[in-house]
Amino acid sequence: MKYKKPSFLQSIIPIIFLVVMLSINVFIFGNLSLDGSNQIVLILSGALASIIAYFNGVKWKTLQEGMVSNINSAIPSLIILLLVGALAGSWMISGIVPSMIYYGIQILSPDIFLLASCIICIIVSLATGSSWTTSATIGIALMGVGKSLGVDDGFIAGAVLSGAYFGDKMSPLSDTTNLAPAVSGTTLFKHIRYLSYTTIPSIILCLLIFLISGFLFVEPSSFESSLIVSESIKEKFFISPILFFPPSVVIFLIYKKVSAIPALFFGIALGILFAIIFQSNIIYEISLDGRKNWISIFSGVMISLYGNVSIETSNEMVTDLLTSSGMFGMLSTIWLIFSAMIFGGAMEKGGFLSKIANTILNQVKSTGSLVTSTAGSCIFFNITASDQYLSIVIPGKMYSNFYKEKGLAPENLSRTLEDSGTVTSVLIPWNTCGAYHSSVLGVSTLTYLPYCFFNIISPFMTVLFAYLKIKIKRL
Repeated sequence: MKYKKPSFLQSIIPIIFLVVMLSINVFIFGNLSLDGSNQIVLILSGALASIIAYFNGVKWKTLQEGMVSNINSAIPSLIILLLVGALAGSWMISGIVPSMIYYGIQILSPDIFLLASCIICIIVSLATGSSWTTSATIGIALMGVGKSLGVDDGFIAGAVLSGAYFGDKMSPLSDTTNLAPAVSGTTLFKHIRYLSYTTIPSIILCLLIFLISGFLFVEPSSFESSLIVSESIKEKFFISPILFFPPSVVIFLIYKKVSAIPALFFGIALGILFAIIFQSNIIYEISLDGRKNWISIFSGVMISLYGNVSIETSNEMVTDLLTSSGMFGMLSTIWLIFSAMIFGGAMEKGGFLSKIANTILNQVKSTGSLVTSTAGSCIFFNITASDQYLSIVIPGKMYSNFYKEKGLAPENLSRTLEDSGTVTSVLIPWNTCGAYHSSVLGVSTLTYLPYCFFNIISPFMTVLFAYLKIKIKRL
């Protein structure tokens, strides 16, 4: 069907509406804006985009197909979210997370906690190639350790995500690390080698910031209260290194390229088994009636997988620490992703995203401006399409020929896609990555955003290299 192409003004009206309404939401609701008001704004913004597109001649069926297609692309992420909720519950009652917190307190001092957390997450994410797995396993434990040491939630999450996204960029096992060279027209290891020129300086700068921050902003006196926390955990749970077996298995499965969904499912099964073997008293405590029989075991396990669990201890802070919300806690995030996909589908099928992208391309004059435009487009698609993969695929397809016309090797494009698309997805509250990590770590996106130093530095580093003409490979 023929339809009128949107003007630039028409294309940005839904985005302006979205930004203004989200700003009002944050002002009024604060951190509670993710409980529902942001979802409504995304749906209303999608409705506004649909109305404009409809008056341009786009049929409702076409718009609906775009929304459904976007939602379908997010289904694997939604399944992973539900499984991570169940994983958190099973690993809590099995003593896996409490053991990680207990041993973490013994090993990590407050001064170097932020630096050590980032390095640990770098290692895990390089091994697994997944920021999502890193966040859902060692990330949850580090959040608990950091809280017991008195470190700010935003700082802890920032250190975890900075390390997690280093591996998400650099590991050959990462899906985005394979996707970026594929859409750019280069090879995987050429891409990684060229990506290291901007990524290594970014992570070094990030680690220095965390090292200095640890000495400036973390109170050494908090170590005393952390010892009380570890004793309270040991009173309640059976603590042993053997409880590290399930997370080790999950990380090994991801390393062996087993898909995330079966790997997480296996991790949940191991968590339940270890809970029954080592922490039966905890299962009885959270069950429906507390009696020591198979019905209590069944109900306690089920509640840990789907519902809110709070394990009572003699220390109020530890009680707050030992909580999980299971699959139920992920529902608002799933709602957010659904709403974001509706908005992204309407914007794409209405022709608004391509119009804005073409307008940006017309302003490109130099290598520096081309890389800046690419980086800006990646961030733009992370905001509007609400998906990390689309922020790599769409700009990659848009700019690939343009880079060739300018005599630039495809490695320049693939590097920019990773430096800007992969890492900034976690900074957008309604993006699938931002919504996921916020739910898993229990910290709102706007709270951890200022402390994700690696994610913030990376786009600026790639633009700086372009303007200074450092490591700009030509055909």
